[in-house]
Amino acid sequence: MSTLSTPNTHWRQKLAALMDGKPVQRLITALILINAAILGMLTAKEIVAEWGWLLLPVDMFILAVFVIELALRFAARGVGLLRDPWAVFDCIVVGIALVPASGPFSVLRALRVLRVLRLVSINPSMRKVVQALLASLPGMGSIIMLMGLIFYVSAVMATQLFGERFPEWFGSLTASLYSLFQMMTLDSWSSGTVRPIMEVYPLAWLFFIPYVLIATFMMLNLFIAVIVNAMQDAQGPDTEAEARVKREEMILEELQALRAELAHMRRGTAG
Repeated sequence: MSTLSTPNTHWRQKLAALMDGKPVQRLITALILINAAILGMLTAKEIVAEWGWLLLPVDMFILAVFVIELALRFAARGVGLLRDPWAVFDCIVVGIALVPASGPFSVLRALRVLRVLRLVSINPSMRKVVQALLASLPGMGSIIMLMGLIFYVSAVMATQLFGERFPEWFGSLTASLYSLFQMMTLDSWSSGTVRPIMEVYPLAWLFFIPYVLIATFMMLNLFIAVIVNAMQDAQGPDTEAEARVKREEMILEELQALRAELAHMRRGTAG
């Protein structure tokens, strides 16, 4: 039984090593970048009219390569490949591209560009960034709740204070929420919104300046702090592993030097 399973296991190991090797990964990365450029060019009608005969077959060829690559990865690791979230992501992205973009599925034509996101699953540094962002989501929950509370209180106040004279910005609660969100992004908040309001309500700055300071500078900096902390935590294990590997290499070098000295002393004693 073992003699039959060993060649199969050995073949799968070699195939897995080949698919995870740098040459294959570089090839897939290059094809993703080429595919991204092609998908961008296919949005221009002039380019499609002149070069569509070439771009469309190349796009289909690259998609076929992606399908073959996934098939080989499944052949190497079996269904267990689906335990890897990045492999599931690759399958979904490639699967969407395989659905015919016609009839009720015509909306999927716009989703073909998601193939470019495979660059994230190929690049380890990009994967770390995405993993850090996902790890920061629980910490963002309380910040989002606090920000929602600030938005709601500020919107109610703005509607009551300025809604009568400026209904297009603060005439209703939803309009106030959208206007305050726009102000949080600092999109012409002063010249486009606050200054016209101050012509009618000279003391309106007493409301808007504290709001901008709290919503934009304080809250967004809290978001950045959570993300940076998550990225540092994501980098931590790798740094510790690298330090451990360096320590092991130093110990091995010292042992080799000690063995060389002992061998030299033995030869001297024998002579």
